[in-house]
Amino acid sequence: MSDLEVSRTESLSRREAARRLAELAEALADGGRVEMALGASRLKLHVPDQIRCEIEFEIDGDEIELELELKWSTAAAKADHAAESPPETKPARRKPKSG
Repeated sequence: MSDLEVSRTESLSRREAARRLAELAEALADGGRVEMALGASRLKLHVPDQIRCEIEFEIDGDEIELELELKWSTAAAKADHAAESPPETKPARRKPKSG
């Protein structure tokens, strides 16, 4: 079971679909801050530099389906954020002098 799932299905013209894909592609290329319409709301998310992409093409009778799925781990985003923070420094421990 996923932590959150939002789904929306709508009919678009070919031109509208192309515009949405182009906006998504531009957002991914320009730093990974994605903002897109989801009905009356806006979805905002950060996409890390590395993602998994799955493309599925299916013909079922007179219906064709082309599905593009992008996946990434939120753990990678947390690691990226941690890498941006300066590392915590601790004083060096001295070895006791022998003898």
